[in-house]
Formats: sequence, structure tokens, C-alpha cells
Amino acid sequence: MPLAAFLKQYFAENKKFGSKDRRYIAHVCYCYYRLGHALKEHAFEVKVQTALFLCDDSDDWNILYDAEWMNNKSGVLQKRIDFIRTVFPDLSLQDIFPWVEELSNGIEAQKFITSHFIQPDLFLRIRPGNKKNVLQKLTGRQTQFKQLSNDCISLPNATRVDDIVEIDKEVVVQDFSSQRVASFLWEVVGSEPAVVRVWDCCAASGGKSILAYDIIPNIDLTVSDIRPTIIQNLKKRFERAGIKNYHSFITNLTGSRRNTADFKLIICDAPCTGSGTWGRTPEQLCFFPAEQINEYAALQEKIVRSIIPDLSINSYFLYITCSVFKKENEDMVEIIEEEFSLEVVKKELLKGYGLKADSMFAVLFVKKVKSS
Repeated sequence: MPLAAFLKQYFAENKKFGSKDRRYIAHVCYCYYRLGHALKEHAFEVKVQTALFLCDDSDDWNILYDAEWMNNKSGVLQKRIDFIRTVFPDLSLQDIFPWVEELSNGIEAQKFITSHFIQPDLFLRIRPGNKKNVLQKLTGRQTQFKQLSNDCISLPNATRVDDIVEIDKEVVVQDFSSQRVASFLWEVVGSEPAVVRVWDCCAASGGKSILAYDIIPNIDLTVSDIRPTIIQNLKKRFERAGIKNYHSFITNLTGSRRNTADFKLIICDAPCTGSGTWGRTPEQLCFFPAEQINEYAALQEKIVRSIIPDLSINSYFLYITCSVFKKENEDMVEIIEEEFSLEVVKKELLKGYGLKADSMFAVLFVKKVKSS
């Protein structure tokens, strides 16, 4: 069970905790898990103290520290890390994230690992035609935010935005790296002025579908997922977003294959380890089993093999993961290139660390020759 879901259930069963109690308890839990497997041999209290020192630069927890620790309580994360490594010389960053050798090419291991000490931001994508209204609403409520691009806004993670702006109608809650997938969609739009038939085959919550809907002017959208409840939730989200003309169905992409020859673009936001998002779900640093990397890679390969043979000439395949593992990213690209003769149009490791965002991987292929 995700930590967020567990805490919600726990607090529902234990009504004695007030809002401030719930906030502090949740914060301590998240900080604790951000240390991963580090300091396992030390007392629980020591690990909590260290986690809060590294992950929280406020004054809320100063009572936990003696003079030496307080003298080294810098607003700069790296300085706090340097001090902790003098207190615990045996502390290894690889204890926090033990899967360093599995990382994709281009991931800077130390920067990526230490980014888990920082709570990622909340990101909003302003939908077309809503920029002025959204900015006025946020400013009018004196909401702290940064405008990162024409339609991307970052806010502190705990910001309550659902009572300020209309979620899905005016803005979409979507990570910064996920929003950057737009640049891949523009590659398709630029070459296809006519109606573009798009299939989001692993639609999940529908974030990529709404992004495609907002970018591709003449889109004919189809969404699918293996889970009926996901499709039901997606329909409700599309209703809020004002998306009415689309097709949906439930399918198991590892089973019998659906003929997709008439789609111009297939988006495959593949099920994955989610390792690029563990800054938001740091409990994974403690509970993730290494063998799942191979299990997810095998699942992704089955899905890819199910979809690609039916691509028509000059159609596109957009493969996306929110993983930082090579087996789910570059290795899958090699399989697609070598076995299906697809050409890479654009490929990018979307690094979110350093930006208080998730990390993702995306590659757009085009089919120029008929697969054997």
C-alpha cells in the first residue's frame, strides 16, 4: 500500500489526531523513508533525527539537535550531507538507492540520489485559453508560485489549488517532466496537418491523453487500459476536461493483439517501476524488490511486441516511462530498433532532479519500412 494511502486510512481510524498532528506525523514518515536503507544498524530515533536534519531545513525540529548539529544546520543540502557523513563515516549514498548500476545512461548518480532528500514541487499545466484567468486567480489568493514556461507553473507541494482553480478544466496537475513530453507530440503535429488518429494504449489517469488533446488540433482520440475502474475514472476526468469525442475500450496488451494500422500515433506510457518518481513515494526506497526491474522490463517488451507489428508506414510510436533504469529505457529502444526497424525521431532522458520534479524517459519512433 502506498504510504499516502496508508496514512489516510490510519488517520481515518484514529480520529484523535488534529490537522497539525497529521501534518507532522506524515512529514516524519516521509523523511524517514527518504533515507532508504541507510543507517539500518542504528537506533530508530537516530535515523529519524538524521532524516529530519537532512530533509527539513526549517526550525520546527531544532529541539532534537545539540550545539554541534545546530552549528552545521545549513540551508544548503550538500553541507548538511557533508556534516552527517562526518557523524556517520559508514554512511553510503548507495545505501539510500542500492540500484546505481541499473541507472540509465546520463543519470548523475550522486545528484539523483541526494534529490530524494527534497520534496518535489507540485506542477500545473495551464490548458489552452486559461492562462490569464488562472494567473489572476493564483495572484488574487496570494498563492506562492513560479511560472516556468508559458503554461507551466510550480508551487510548493502542499499547496491547496483545487479551491482556487478548476482542476482538469483550467489546469491539469502534471509533473514538469511529463509536460515536456509535449515536445515529442509537436514532432507529429508538424508533419501531419490533417486529422490525427491517436491511441493512448496505457492511458491510466489520462494525463498524456489530455496533453495530446490540447496540442493536436484535429485529434481523433482513443484510450485504453487493462483496468475497468481506470477507464471509468478516466471518463469522469474527461468530462471535467470537456473532452467528449473520444473512443475507449478495455484491453490486455500482453494478450491477443488489436489491429492498430489506422492510427497515426500510438502513445505507450508503459507500466514501469516508477523509479523516477520515488521522490514523491520514498517508501519505495525501502520496500522496492530489485527483481521487479526485470519483471517490468519483460512486461514492457510484451506490450511493445503486441503493438508495433500493426503500425502502418509513416506512423509514430511514442514510448514513455517514469523510470531511471536502463533495462526499461535504453534496452527497450535497442529491441525496438533492431527487431522492428523503427527509426528514432527524438529521444530524451527527462531529468527532474535538480528541478524538484520527476525523472522520465521518452522516445518517438517512426515506421519507415515494413516490419518483417
